[in-house]
Formats: sequence, structure tokens, C-alpha cells
Amino acid sequence: MVMKNIFRTLCYRNFRLFFIGQNISLIGTWMQQVAMGWLVYRLTSSAFLLGVLGFSSQIPTFILSPLGGVVADRFDRHKLLLITQTLSMIQALTLAALIFTGTIQVWHIMCLGFFLGCINSFDIPARQSFLVEMVEKKENLGNAIALNALMFNAARLIGPSVAGLIIALSGEGVCFLLNGLSFSAVIWSLVAMKIKRQKLPARGENILEGIKEGFRYTFGFEPIRLILMLLSVISVMGMSYIVLMPVFARDILRGGPQTLGFLMASGGIGAAAATIYLASRKSIVGLGRLIPISAVIFAVAIMLFSVSRTLWLSVTILAVGGFGLMVNMAACNTILQTISDDDKRGRVMSFYTMSFMGVAPIGSLAAGALASRMGVTSTLIIGGLVCITASLLFASKLSIIKELIHPIYRKIGIIPEVASGLNIVSELNVPPED
Repeated sequence: MVMKNIFRTLCYRNFRLFFIGQNISLIGTWMQQVAMGWLVYRLTSSAFLLGVLGFSSQIPTFILSPLGGVVADRFDRHKLLLITQTLSMIQALTLAALIFTGTIQVWHIMCLGFFLGCINSFDIPARQSFLVEMVEKKENLGNAIALNALMFNAARLIGPSVAGLIIALSGEGVCFLLNGLSFSAVIWSLVAMKIKRQKLPARGENILEGIKEGFRYTFGFEPIRLILMLLSVISVMGMSYIVLMPVFARDILRGGPQTLGFLMASGGIGAAAATIYLASRKSIVGLGRLIPISAVIFAVAIMLFSVSRTLWLSVTILAVGGFGLMVNMAACNTILQTISDDDKRGRVMSFYTMSFMGVAPIGSLAAGALASRMGVTSTLIIGGLVCITASLLFASKLSIIKELIHPIYRKIGIIPEVASGLNIVSELNVPPED
């Protein structure tokens, strides 16, 4: 019964196809991410250029995500995903070709990373808001989001480990090739779906007006604004540890590409455990309270990781950090999608993408610069302290968030007790009694 509850949204055919295709494709995506970081560090031995790589691949998300949100709200999300996944395949195969022909240079990696960032600016808002179209009952949306995160982190567990082994045996090019081929799985799943076409809104205003409307809606509502602000701080000050991972693997833990793969995969272990926990929940009740708690867990973990000099301890700490980060991300995602209007969900998720991924290049660049001056340990400790401070400030606003979201849950009827007018515990501050 527990397993049936965890995987209950797989009863929907379209989501089941998506789940299978994404599982295969995301393994390749994680392989490529590890290979790109290792390749840049192998060619340059520069922590700063690792930061530049993170910046170049993520800054398009910051600039273009609002436009991607408007496109996701105005156009067929199914067709849009077919286009973005095909372009991502081309990007990966181009990297592989440059490696195999012996012509690869650092600027090639930066430019192709930038190109992938542009693709993701349209892909992520469309993919996130497309979940609603694959899941017929809105009360199962939280489970679908958790399973979506589960496959992401299952791939995060497998992909880096496989990448480390392949890099050691055959080089980075094979990772890029396998990633390119893996996109055929998700493209197949999208083609095989039977989608009930959504009635697209007839909008008279231009694209700029659509972006402005999305901005006013997103940042004019305090719960959404506070969630996105916390996500931004975590992304800038906390997530930058990923771009510094090759430094920890090679220079601090005295390992090679396999060590890097273990470190990257360890976060996936904790994140996978978090998604199983979230998917097993029967209600969204209590998610708001988990947001600051999980953020503190993540922040403490990266601070402890920064001072660890033993591989097994580092792996364990990163698993705990991965658990905290994934609970935070999924809880924020679920609440945002639940309270957003249908015709603006794509734009809200575009600002979610900006807050979590779009501002990350700022953190990547800053982390690379700080690490070059102060060392990687001090860089992560500073980032962790800032994340803890932001989490405590968010926790102090939970009562306000509860008051504003409570009427929305009543209107939607997503929680039966609220819909029937009964006096129940707060959706955000009190965990469910199950």
C-alpha cells in the first residue's frame, strides 16, 4: 500500500510515459554535467573558470526565463518540449563531435553551455507547468512533482557515478555522446503521448505586456514572493558548492574523476530519499513548515562538507545536504504550482526557474572568485551562514503566509477538511497527522 501510494500518479498514461523517458534522458544529463566540469578543470586547473562555466551555462536562465514563461502560457507546451529536447540533443552531440575530432577548446564548452542555458530557459517553465496537463486530478499534483524530482535524483545518483567510470576509461567524449543519444527516450515518450489539447488563451497584448503581467502577479502576492526570495538566496549562496566540486575531488580529497562522481552522486542519494518521503505524503499539509527547516539542514551540511577531509564523511554529509535541498525545492514547487492561476502558472514557474537556476550563475562566478582568494572552505562556510539567516527570516513570516494561502486552499478544495469548512490545523505550520 505504501509503494502504491508513492507511485500513484503513474496510473496516468501520459505521466507514466514521461517518467520512463525522463529517467533515461536525465542520466545522460548528469553524465554530461560531471564531464563538462571535469574537462574544464583538466584543461585549465582553474577554480575561477569552473565558476565561469557555471555562469555561462546558467545566466541565460536568468535573462530569458520570463520570456520562457510567457511562451509556456501562450503556446502548446507539448510541442514546445519536443523542440527544446531536440535542441538539447544537438548540443550534446556537438560537444561529443568536438571531443572526438580533437578540436575541443575551453571557449567551445562555455559557448555550448550558454546555448544549453538558453534552451533550458524555455524548457523548464514548459516542463514544470506541463505536469498539470499529464495529471488529471489536481490533488495528485504534489505526488507528480515529487516523482518528477525522484527521477531527477535517481539520475543524479546513477549519472555521476557512471560518468566518473567512463571518464577514467574512455574520456569525456563518450559521456557527451551517450547524453545526446539519451534524449531519444524522452522525445519518444512525448511523441507517444495522447494529449488533450488545452484551450490556449487569446492574448491581445504583446510579449512584454505578458512578462509585466506575470511579474505583477508573481511578486504582488507575498507568499509567492517570500518563497522565491528564499530560493534565490539558497541558489546564490548555497548551490555554488557544485561548481567547486572538482576542486574538492582532486585537490582536497586527492582523488580523480571517480571521486568527483561519488561526491556528485552522494547528494543524489539524499535527494532520492527526500523525494520518496515527499511522494509518500498524502497531503500538502505541512509543506510550508518544511521549507525553512530543510533549508537549514542543507546549509549546515555544506558547511560541514567544506571542512571534511575524508571521502566517506564527505559523501555522508552531502547525502544529508541533498535530502534538505530536495525537500526545500519540492515543497516550494508544490506550493507555488498549487496556488497559481492556471493561465499564469507558466510565468510563475519561469520566475521559480529564475530564482533557483537563473541567479545561480551569480553565485557560481562569486564562488569561483572567492575560492581563488579565500579558499573553497571559507567560501562554503560563508554561503551556509547566509542561507541559515535567510531561512530564519522566512520562518518568522510563516503566520502571514498561512493567512494568505488558507483562502486559496478553501477555494480550490484541494484539502477536503478546508473545503468543507471544518476548523482544521494550518496548511503550512502544522504537519499532517499520518
